Order: sequence, then structure tokens, then C-alpha cells
Amino acid sequence: MNRRLIGLLAALCLTSACKEEPVGKMEPIPRPPDMPAAPAKKAEAPKPAPAPEPPPDPSKVTLRWKLDAPTAFRLTTTASESAPPPPAPKGKKDKAPPAPAARQSETTAIFVLQKTESGDYAFRIVPQGPGGEADQGTMSERGFVLDGLSGPLRNTAVLVLELPRDAVGQDAAWALGTDLVDMGSVPNFVEKKAERRNQVKLTALTPGDNGEQVATLEYDLSETISGQLRPSRQSLPKPPKLEEAHAKKGADKHDDHDEDETPAGPPAASAGVQVKGRGEFLVKAGRWRSWEATITTSIEGATLPGTLNGERKLRLTPLDSVPADLLQPQAKK
Repeated sequence: MNRRLIGLLAALCLTSACKEEPVGKMEPIPRPPDMPAAPAKKAEAPKPAPAPEPPPDPSKVTLRWKLDAPTAFRLTTTASESAPPPPAPKGKKDKAPPAPAARQSETTAIFVLQKTESGDYAFRIVPQGPGGEADQGTMSERGFVLDGLSGPLRNTAVLVLELPRDAVGQDAAWALGTDLVDMGSVPNFVEKKAERRNQVKLTALTPGDNGEQVATLEYDLSETISGQLRPSRQSLPKPPKLEEAHAKKGADKHDDHDEDETPAGPPAASAGVQVKGRGEFLVKAGRWRSWEATITTSIEGATLPGTLNGERKLRLTPLDSVPADLLQPQAKK
């Protein structure tokens, strides 16, 4: 009897040991009866497909140079220019000397545009005639001058080469990267006033031969900077000694009043450049059919290197072919 009881107790102990819960087991907390059930998760909506690009506006065109083959233009410049007149004397009744007479001249240069072996767009400006040195630079596909030129020659290249960045339609206007007046080379010049206008406008878009489109561009640019020439410290007169000042004061009482009693201020100086032009660009061919402009310069009281007073007329004429000798230096680049 005792053996049976001991065996029964051992069996009960083994059964309870097998049903023990593991230590640390977490039981879910039952939801209270009054709490609503959690909403089911919604399936994420698929991302919308990107909207297709709008079709190009048929009323607008993108103007770009197309240099699958080298292109050349003859740039003829007819000028009537003279040196700026000398500044009028201050504090004297003497009249300023007359301005020098204008001189007439005509020069010719060849613009050569082509792609280099690396695929860059490059140009060369080759003067025609003795003594001329060629200049060259690089540009973007729209003719923006990247490097290679400075001063008045760079302005000429910008006028001839640069096209609008975006597509343009009738009456669209944009600006060029010109710097028509640079007074940085005038010593001791202090700018007082600047007026600028920079606009190129598409005035017409007409059909041409063989499905071509002709974009007519009109140029209206001007820039005027005025100020004063401050004397340097080295040019300022030294203060007179006391006895010299008294002597000069007595002498001034007996002069003939040739000098103006009002002390003269710093001399004034100004420079202005105006550009008026018109060009016809072949949209599909990617080149000029014709281009011409008039540049008028007016300088007073200062001298700008390489710049004269007067008028220059520029005319661009396409060439049927590019002279082989003009292509050789560029091909080596």
C-alpha cells in the first residue's frame, strides 16, 4: 500500500513539473471590454508615376550653334573715331583745346567656330592684314564666352556669339554678358553714377526655305559711367611756408583776375557706350544668315586703353568654306 502511494505521488510531481511555465514569459494584456478594436492597417497606395514632360511650345525656338562642321564668318568693322578731348582747364578763362579730328578706318577679321577633338566649342578671331595676331577662346553651345578674351574684343565676341539660354518666342527679351564700360584702368577714378540697359529681343520668327526658321533679333544696349578723378597724394601741392603765403597774398591783390576765385574741384570724367544692332539667325542650321551693329562711344575727361570716341559699324558675312590654314591651329588644340 505504501509503495502504491509513493508511486502515485511521484507521478503527480512529474506531471506538475512538466506543465510549469518558463521563467520570464510575457502574457498579452487582455483588451478591456469597452475599448474598440484597432483598425486594420490600410495597404500603402502605389506612388504616382512621374508626370510626362510637356510637349515643346511650337511658338518658341531654342537658338544654338550647330558645329557639326567648322563655320566661318567675315567681320568687317568700319570706324570713324578720334581720341577723347583733353579735359577743360579749371579756374581759367582759357578755352579748352579743340578735340582731335576723327579718322576713318576699315578692318576685317575672320571668326572661325568649330568643335575641338575633346568636343568643346571653340572660336578663333584672325585679323586680316599685316601685323594682326589671332585670338582664341572657348564658348558654350549657346555661344557664351567661357575664356580667352578680355576688354573690347571680348564685348565684340559676346555680341556676335551669345544666344539666349532658354527657348524664346515672339517679343521675348534677354540680356548679354557684356561689360561695355570698364573704368578700372583709369587711375584715381571714383564712380558717382552708372546707367545701364542690356536687352536683346526676338522681334520676328518667320519661315524660310527648305523648312528653315529665321529668328530676327534686335539689340539695344547702353552703359554710361560718370565720376571724378581724385588727385593722388603725390600730386597734391605742398603747403607754402608762412612768408611765401604772405608774399603770394600780396601778389594776388595786383593780379589781372585771370584765375577764378572759386577753387576748382576734382575733374569730372565719364564714358558711355551704346549698341544698336539686328541679326537673322537660322534656327535649324544653327548659324547667322546676317548680323550687323553700330557701336557709339563717348569719353570725356579720361583715357581708356584701346577705346576711342566715335562710331564703329560691324557687319558679319557668312563664308561658304573655312580656309584650311585657319583650321590647323585649332585642330592641334
